[in-house]
Amino acid sequence: MGPSPGFRPHRVVVLALDGLLPFELGIPHRIFGRPKDSGGRHLYEVVTCSVRPPGPVETDADFAIEVAHGPEALATADTVIVPASYELGPVFEEGVLTDDLAAALALVRPGTRLASICTGVYVLAAAGLLDGRPATTHWADAARLQRLFPRVRVDPDVLFIDDGDVLTSAGVAAGIDLCLHMVRRDHGTAVANEVARRTVVPPHRDGGQAQYIERPVPDPQLSGTTAARAWALGRLHEPIQLRDMAAREAMSVRTFTRRFREEVGVSPGQWLTRQRVERARHLLESTALSVDRVARDAGFGTAQSMRQHLQAALGVTPTAYRRTFRTENGAESGTEHGAESGTVEVAGG
Repeated sequence: MGPSPGFRPHRVVVLALDGLLPFELGIPHRIFGRPKDSGGRHLYEVVTCSVRPPGPVETDADFAIEVAHGPEALATADTVIVPASYELGPVFEEGVLTDDLAAALALVRPGTRLASICTGVYVLAAAGLLDGRPATTHWADAARLQRLFPRVRVDPDVLFIDDGDVLTSAGVAAGIDLCLHMVRRDHGTAVANEVARRTVVPPHRDGGQAQYIERPVPDPQLSGTTAARAWALGRLHEPIQLRDMAAREAMSVRTFTRRFREEVGVSPGQWLTRQRVERARHLLESTALSVDRVARDAGFGTAQSMRQHLQAALGVTPTAYRRTFRTENGAESGTEHGAESGTVEVAGG
């Protein structure tokens, strides 16, 4: 199902601030610049602006970037993305916006979706947009973010947080995860997966940024949990016990659970539930299988169990999810909630 004749691409405006990271600035253009409808029309329009009139913006590299739009572009945005900057001055030091940044953000229309990559979250927090809300940033900056903005509920362990109209991500590459998530939320899993394939990145990374936090180097003789995860992915439709996964790596359940969390960032149960949710989403979008059959094939056992897990993870029932994302010709469109299910039980329900 393609867009209507009056179709207008979703406008993403990226706010380029002095001291920005060129890699992060390029992420929205790469991810949102790819998706097209069945007629070949781009689903998004991506433009870059600064808080000043058009001109050069300094980066953290040995070159500047020429930006063609001033702050007025923010007033035209459907989504505003703020990548990281290393020169936020009073925002970093005192938690307050500079006059030009405050004036620029005042141009954003009510209801516009807002997102940040890495330390771009400081801009949203300084504007008061995160008070009382969950948010994340690079794990190395999380403690400072919490000190400067005590009303923000900082979670340093996740790759990104979707809180509806405001989304935040961890550092650098987590911006890819966040942008892919927004594409998935807007147009479904198949569209996001195609963008991921063309970008040569995983459509969904396991765990959170807890796995990247600096820790003592583990003994290189210790084995990992990769084989167990591959084994489990091949039999999601079957009951899978924690002891069976541990046995694949010749570990005790306790050692396996600890090693799994160190490598993946979540418990085996949380990981397995997420994989089953993703499997159910794929089947609901791409097949006409009954909800009962999808529940069995995804490993939830019963439709009621799957309904509970999807409601917790996505905020919708299986039937509502299918109605939103699946069309007669297999195209996807719609929305998704960013929360994810977490269960300690590993068995198939």
